Amino acid sequence: MEAANCEDLIREAEQFGAPVNGAMNEMMDVGREDNIQGQMEEFLGPQAEYNEEEEERKYYRRKRLGVIKNVVAASVGAMIVYSVYMGLLQMQLILHYDMMYREVKYSNLGLEDIDRKMLMGINVTPIISLLYTPVLIRFLGTKWMMFLASGIYALFVSTNYWERYYTLVPSAVAIGVAIVPLWASLGNYITRMAQQYYEYAHYKEEHVQEQKKLPKGACHRYIIVFHSVFFIIFHLSFVFAEFPMRLVLHGYLHDDQHILCDVKSCGANISGVIPGFSSTVLTNLPPSMLLIKVESVLMGLAFLAMITFLALCGAAYRPTEEIDLRSIGWGNIFQLPFKHLRDYRLRLLCPFFIYSGLEVLFALTGFTLSYGVCALGLKHLWLLVVVYGLSCSVFSSLSLVLLRVPRWVCLLAGAVVHSVLLIGLLAFSPQPAGNNCGHDKAGDSPNYLWPMLSISVLWGLGTALNKTGVSTLLGMLYAEEKERLDFIYTIFHWWQAIAIFIVYLWSNLPMRVRLCFCLHDPACDCSSLKTLVGDMSDFNCRFMDKHV
Repeated sequence: MEAANCEDLIREAEQFGAPVNGAMNEMMDVGREDNIQGQMEEFLGPQAEYNEEEEERKYYRRKRLGVIKNVVAASVGAMIVYSVYMGLLQMQLILHYDMMYREVKYSNLGLEDIDRKMLMGINVTPIISLLYTPVLIRFLGTKWMMFLASGIYALFVSTNYWERYYTLVPSAVAIGVAIVPLWASLGNYITRMAQQYYEYAHYKEEHVQEQKKLPKGACHRYIIVFHSVFFIIFHLSFVFAEFPMRLVLHGYLHDDQHILCDVKSCGANISGVIPGFSSTVLTNLPPSMLLIKVESVLMGLAFLAMITFLALCGAAYRPTEEIDLRSIGWGNIFQLPFKHLRDYRLRLLCPFFIYSGLEVLFALTGFTLSYGVCALGLKHLWLLVVVYGLSCSVFSSLSLVLLRVPRWVCLLAGAVVHSVLLIGLLAFSPQPAGNNCGHDKAGDSPNYLWPMLSISVLWGLGTALNKTGVSTLLGMLYAEEKERLDFIYTIFHWWQAIAIFIVYLWSNLPMRVRLCFCLHDPACDCSSLKTLVGDMSDFNCRFMDKHV
């Protein structure tokens, strides 16, 4: 009885106590849910410390810094590629020219014939580049075209480990195929970066937000600055290309009395490169292991250039823009470069395109060899090229004056400088450095070192004004038509390839004929520039009348 009463009491106590504990638990759960909900609202809701405008400004500042990184990376990549290419080609041609090197290492290979066919492949193949360059750029994209072209230059370096006809000549032909696509991609890329920088700097503008066509002249200042930066960096390739010559081959070269002993005249009086130049230029052969080490370093630098294009260069176009560029059809992409040749602006700039190819090749082959090496000796070749490269790099910054002066000033100044130099070279015939061959007195010959260096500096000034001015002017003329940039730069560098082919053909002509041909081109440049400036002035007047 007592046990039953105890059980009843316990049951009643549980009935009265349970609601109290349950109510407390429910109150705690409700409080916890309110706390979590408050934290979520605080996290997702507008924060007092968050400034949307400031974050947007920081985002576009990072975008602008990314564009600057792209420009510098593309410039450094192109500089490395051409430093490796020109340095290896120069060293290769000097070694293959030496009779002792040919007889000892490759007696039955015919290196001279291989070198002629290599140069033919490099200089002749770009003539047909107008047929395939736009298709390649539209198919691969601008960035990937630069990467692929740098890979072809790396392939050229790798073939020098095993010097045979079936390795050297096909790689030289591949170089000729890649030259115009590489340069057309670089010009297009630098101009596109200027357009992107403008869009990121003026992201609040309505036409930028709606991705409409840019206003006339909106991004010209960025085009001028970016092209100047590119050529300041790229022209240093002439300097670095001489490192193999100076650090490796310089100690194995004969003295001037031996190399130039049979040379009778230099400069304007000669025909060909250097008549009478000795066929033995090396005192002894460089060790094979040393040459392999040099080629390995150059190969590593070529791979570094490829990685620079791949990893550090961003895309030139948005994915939707690339789709739009390809949507016109591959048949139209193939035809459009030929239709653009009818553009009156390109027709008027054609003499500048041709001369920009002529004058660089003449500086590196005609003046440097027929004047500089003939009068100073082969051991001064590296010095002349280094001075020329430094001059081109430093004076490329002068194109920044286009921010304040008319666009034709750079082109006219470059043409005037080169015209004066060409007239002077027509009358300049220095004595060969080996004219005292067989005599005890070697100091009777005049010292032409400072005149030659001065000409190199002034020629570099003209080159910088011409190349930077033409490339910048093209970007400014077609800045608002980004769908045409690859065609425009393809035509520009195709005409340069035609000029390089002309230089390749005229190597055996008399020097005065070559000088007169070069001198005729700046005269054509000035007349074309006058017409172009007049036409552009009329166009600007019509444009202003229409929109005012």
